[in-house]
Amino acid sequence: MRSCAILLVLVALITSTGDAAEEVPAVGEKLTLSDEEWKKRLTAEQFQVLRQQGTERPFCGGYVQTKEHGPGTYHCAGCAAPLFEAGTKFESGTGWPSFFRALPDRVAELADRSHGVVRTEVTCARCDGHLGHVFDDGPRPTGRRFCINAVSLAFTPGQAEEKPDQAEQKK
Repeated sequence: MRSCAILLVLVALITSTGDAAEEVPAVGEKLTLSDEEWKKRLTAEQFQVLRQQGTERPFCGGYVQTKEHGPGTYHCAGCAAPLFEAGTKFESGTGWPSFFRALPDRVAELADRSHGVVRTEVTCARCDGHLGHVFDDGPRPTGRRFCINAVSLAFTPGQAEEKPDQAEQKK
């Protein structure tokens, strides 16, 4: 079921670019495009956030409401890599979608020293697109809050492979 959902996202991404011959790398492989190629693939707002490390205004993007979309997976809007399971999403009150855990090896964490403070930037591990930031003020079981720009996400409904608390209990 999960592989079907990923396949559907990849097909939608390929056909939405207008170039069906363009290859999308498998999960785990890097996707590297020029700014011009990214501009063709993304909306202006997605390009500003994903490629220029922008931030959308709070409470304006989709996916802010915690459980409005049900079970499924949140993917990178730039390259369709799966990033977060819907079961890890929670209401943070910040105005951006928040998750307490990313899928393993799907996001990278980098030091961000912009704006006079040190934060941890979160990027897509496949395309290096800026997603948001992660903070250590989240709920149990991880205590982490991945604060993600909604415009950098795409949602695919479906069943999660396992409940978030089950994965934590296995550790």
